[in-house]
Amino acid sequence: MYSFELSEEQKMLIDAINRYASSDLRLKAHDADEENQFAESIVEKGWELGFLQASIPEQYGGFGERSAVTGVLAAEEFAWGDMAGALAVMTPGLYVTPILLGGSEDQKLELIPPVIEAEWQPYTAALIEPYYDFDPNDLRTTASLNGDGYTLKGKKAYVPYAAEASAMIVYANLDGLTQGFVVPAGTPGLEIGEREKLMGIDAYPLYKVSLNDVHLPTSSRLGGSAGHDFAPILDSARVTMAAMAVGVSRAAFEYARDYAKDRDVFGVKVAQKQSIAFMLAEMATEIEAIRLLNWEAAWMQDQGKEEASKHAYLALTGAIDMAMMVTDRAVQILGGHGYIREHPVELWMRNGRGIAILTGLAVI
Repeated sequence: MYSFELSEEQKMLIDAINRYASSDLRLKAHDADEENQFAESIVEKGWELGFLQASIPEQYGGFGERSAVTGVLAAEEFAWGDMAGALAVMTPGLYVTPILLGGSEDQKLELIPPVIEAEWQPYTAALIEPYYDFDPNDLRTTASLNGDGYTLKGKKAYVPYAAEASAMIVYANLDGLTQGFVVPAGTPGLEIGEREKLMGIDAYPLYKVSLNDVHLPTSSRLGGSAGHDFAPILDSARVTMAAMAVGVSRAAFEYARDYAKDRDVFGVKVAQKQSIAFMLAEMATEIEAIRLLNWEAAWMQDQGKEEASKHAYLALTGAIDMAMMVTDRAVQILGGHGYIREHPVELWMRNGRGIAILTGLAVI
């Protein structure tokens, strides 16, 4: 049985992220959303906290060991500050963590240190596809063995920092299996489209990407010619997004709760109205329930349990509904104030609505 007591290292990390989330992400979130970007200095400051570096073994340029539990704790705290900012800071993990989980030893030694040992750089990954029936385990983007390498064909959507990335991992269907391929910037056939215009996370640059007969050497496949197991990568993506859902929901709940305690309506505090009190109680209950389910799913990943994939799926499925309910009710509790941009609950609702379609934008 796992423990609910955080280690001293986890406490220190979460405290550091919380300070950053409060003093940087939360304060800059509104302006970043309006301007469609976070300042590079803000993203770099988050990178310097060393969250990703602390999850990478020393032989690959880091100074720790990967822990899915620590990862979901960190992802929640980042997203509590702002989801778009959290995704931006964590973008290099989309490239590094899959290599750590599925790469060959040579790939780990060659590809991870240049990212980990430098300042924040927009290394990224392309998983999501622009189809209503998108399934990460049944991709339409294909990879085929072609002489001395692989040829990739297909379309991707919501690819973070694609226009600036030095390299990306592209996931494709190879003989019925989802496999990752390392694609350097400028590879012939790799076409970066226009930036996506979305309902939420406007400060996070996402792009369309086309793969038009992109030819890659056999060494580009994660795990080499033997390939890799995609399940741990997808499980990690799911618990990460579930953790971000908890963070966004927690932020919305806390703001709505405090507003209800302070706001007078006809001489009575909003929080004293029974209907509002019940709403707040249900919001808090759902947040805690999904948080615990997600912690369990992350713990199962760390322990290598067979049920890890099922629990990661359940955690994300529950988190999607929970985030939409909590953020929507936060807007309701603020009444007319909830619909104006002076208060952040409308931003959290827009961001929370996207969680259902954004699996693959963060991996811990």
